[in-house]
Amino acid sequence: MAANREMHGSGLAVADGSGRSEARGRVAGQDPQKRQQIIDAARICFMRDGFEATSMNEITAEAGVSKGTIYVYFSDKEDLFKELCRSERAKTMDFAKQELDAATTVRDALTRFGIVLVTRMTSDHVIKAQRMVLGVADKFPKLAANFFGPEPFSGLVLVKSYLDEKVASGELFIDDTDLAGRQLLDLAMSGFFKKRLFGNMQEEPTAEAVAKNVNKGVDMFLTYYGLKR
Repeated sequence: MAANREMHGSGLAVADGSGRSEARGRVAGQDPQKRQQIIDAARICFMRDGFEATSMNEITAEAGVSKGTIYVYFSDKEDLFKELCRSERAKTMDFAKQELDAATTVRDALTRFGIVLVTRMTSDHVIKAQRMVLGVADKFPKLAANFFGPEPFSGLVLVKSYLDEKVASGELFIDDTDLAGRQLLDLAMSGFFKKRLFGNMQEEPTAEAVAKNVNKGVDMFLTYYGLKR
């Protein structure tokens, strides 16, 4: 392991176990298919065994790559978990942005956005991931902070940007779009998220239940912020 890391740091070639070598950097480190292969394997291992019980050796075996290869792409297990969270979040946010952009009214946009977020946040795999991170938060505080903390492309940032646009156009009347965005997300997930997280709701909410919840939340939101005061 130490030898592998030293070779990585020096930029030397690393054997992949089949007699071939991979150069660290722009050649080996930029193969998107290989990178995704490792991320997909990590997802399987983390969801199956949890963060703490999963080793880089297990991820390596699941991905079908060598130790040398995996360390070309990721420095350690936390780095890999961070990238897994980022890629999963980016996929959801991309879909949520498409929903915002496709809508013709503010009500429709916020409703479609809310349904995407609530559906994801209450899904089995996301709830399981959140429980996993909460379980190791004391031992791995940076991991938890990264998982739950803000980042440039989060649901809050996305909806805040949309609200800013509608305030500028005079369609909404909001003096603090950051706070309003948080309130909208809380309204949309009201009655679902904590129950799912703590096991009081074993099954994912149905599409009909999510739609009803989000619609009621958007109604409340627009009743206040859609009126000029």
